[in-house]
Amino acid sequence: MANDFKRITTKDVSNSSNSTIYAVPAGAGSSALESIVIGITCANKSTSGVTVSIFLDAEEGASNDVFIVKNATIPAGSSLEIMSGNKLVLMNDGTNADNLEALASAASSVDITVSVLEDV
Repeated sequence: MANDFKRITTKDVSNSSNSTIYAVPAGAGSSALESIVIGITCANKSTSGVTVSIFLDAEEGASNDVFIVKNATIPAGSSLEIMSGNKLVLMNDGTNADNLEALASAASSVDITVSVLEDV
C-alpha cells in the first residue's frame, strides 16, 4: 500500500467544546485505513499563557477514549510539541474512525498543526 504524508491545520481552537483536529479517513471503498501521527504542534497566539488538551476519541467507543495531554501550559507567544518523538497509530475500520480533538483554555488563542502518515 502507498503512504502519504499530510499536514492538517486547525486555527482558533475552541474553549467551549472539543475541536476535531484530525479524523482518520476511510480507505478506498470504505475499507480500513491507518494513520500514524508523527507530530502535533500547538501555538499560543495570545499575549497570555493558555492551556491545551489533546484527546483521542477512539473508534472502539467511549470506554477507550483517552487524553494524549491534559491542560498542558503554553506560555504567551510560544509553541508546544506534543509528540516529542513518539508516534501514535490511529485507525478507521471502514465504519468507525479515531479522531484527535483539542480544547484550549481561551477562545481563538491556539492554532494546531498535525503531521500524519496515512496508509492509502
